[in-house]
Amino acid sequence: MKRIIFVPFLIMWYLLSANTTFAYTHADTLRGSNGPGRSWWDVTRYDLQVAIDTATQSISGVNQITFKTTATPHDSMQIDLQSPMVLDSVVLTMSPKVPKDVNLEIVKEGNVWWVKYPFHKFAVNTSYALMAYYHGSPRKAVNPPWDGGFSWKHDEHGKLWLAVSCQGLGASVWWPCKDAQWDEPEDGMVVRYFVPGYYAIGNGKALDVDSSAVRGQRPTITGWEVKNPINNYDVTFYVGDYIHWHDTLMGEKGKLDLDFYALRYNEAKARKQFAVVKQMIHCFEYWMGPYPFYEDGYKLVEAPYLGMEHQSAIAYGNGYKMGYLGMDRTATGIGMNFDYIIVHESGHEWFGNSITAKDMADNWIHEGITTYSESLFEECLLGKEKADKYCRGEWHNIQNDKPIIGNYGVNEEGSGDMYDKGSAIMYMIRVMTNDDEKFRLMLRGLSKEFYHQTVTTKQVEDYIAAHTGLDLKAFFNQYLRKANPPQLEYYIKDGALNYKFNDIVEDFSLPITVTADGKTEAIKPTATWQHIKWSAGFNVKFSNDFLFTVKK
Repeated sequence: MKRIIFVPFLIMWYLLSANTTFAYTHADTLRGSNGPGRSWWDVTRYDLQVAIDTATQSISGVNQITFKTTATPHDSMQIDLQSPMVLDSVVLTMSPKVPKDVNLEIVKEGNVWWVKYPFHKFAVNTSYALMAYYHGSPRKAVNPPWDGGFSWKHDEHGKLWLAVSCQGLGASVWWPCKDAQWDEPEDGMVVRYFVPGYYAIGNGKALDVDSSAVRGQRPTITGWEVKNPINNYDVTFYVGDYIHWHDTLMGEKGKLDLDFYALRYNEAKARKQFAVVKQMIHCFEYWMGPYPFYEDGYKLVEAPYLGMEHQSAIAYGNGYKMGYLGMDRTATGIGMNFDYIIVHESGHEWFGNSITAKDMADNWIHEGITTYSESLFEECLLGKEKADKYCRGEWHNIQNDKPIIGNYGVNEEGSGDMYDKGSAIMYMIRVMTNDDEKFRLMLRGLSKEFYHQTVTTKQVEDYIAAHTGLDLKAFFNQYLRKANPPQLEYYIKDGALNYKFNDIVEDFSLPITVTADGKTEAIKPTATWQHIKWSAGFNVKFSNDFLFTVKK
């Protein structure tokens, strides 16, 4: 989840739009591109240790970055850590190729720290490790999760409630890393949290507990291990007065561990609201393939903000209400049949977490397909007719302000329409495929083909086209790369229905049905005027299965 835009939340939209950047800086390029400080090395593992001082609202720690050289190295390495956080030192650790620890020179440039060393001496395809020591007072969240950072909160009983959210903002807001969406640690990650008097919940499965903890009191160090690749922005923690319960599910790949964490006084409500998880995962496995992180389990954790798709540790903050904060985004009534945040954020485990866009500009892959997964869950609940109505209901939220693919290499997403227009894209592809089983196998195929990978939109476009048998080049160009949907212009004269599309890309067309007085005809509008014989009257209705506007 990065942003959700719809009519009842125009204030939210305004706040987000006010922060939109239209002129790109050198810092944007450093953050968003695979420049010379990044291009020659690949992260293979992170081992992060973080001490959280709740009194001063500051943190300190060290991140061991294990990396492999993938090309001839440059003599500087880009490590990202955002102000006001401070990188204290970087040490190249001893290894068979490094006879002793070496303190490396570091130079700050904005939110980038350049690590200087004759890395060119390193052979290609060899592995090394750095220890990056740091400290500071991390950015406080302004409007999480959209404008994220640390949320230093207290629950209704006055007890500490702490969490972090950083999608878009970047993980480098609180720990040093290669803050690039295309480079995930393929060997996973370990994080250890030191929060005196508190148990910190993290991604993956629990490791050791500090043996020095006083018997009968909460542990002071908690460790978590993620065995799978993970997006930097998915790395998270939750600290609070939580109650925990465990369950399991027999899924397509065997036993899946399920863990639930709710604020202690919300246990009864949480047990009732979270009970949908098993049904949801079974549904998503049917449509999208096996849950992608069996080794790391599935967790749902109450958070002090609306929600986020933190891998294997989903953030939940929907107030134990159905719909979106108790409202229906679709204005159909159907959206009140499930808890939006549980379903949407969990859907990201497939699209966003397992399959990740290399560049933020392609985040429609995360948000559009995941938004369509809400319809798939609705279909599991109430059938296809209501699911289709639910999906079409989301279309009234589309703003058509700019393309849903952003500019590449500058750490920029496209329009917030990536949610609902992205969902419309998947819906329309299903309609044009006209074979629900083929469509389902295509979704499952995406999950298998790009399992635990970072991808480009072209890869996804090509896969969908190949496995549906549809020519979708113009279709994707129209809906991904233009702000406006096509406009269908028509008029009836002299016994003929005349029609064409306006504002379309080259070679674009759609198979639309037109109905009047019980008569239905199929048309395929293009940019050129066409006509069919028409005697069915002027009360014309066009197919509601495609996203376009009408001009009479």
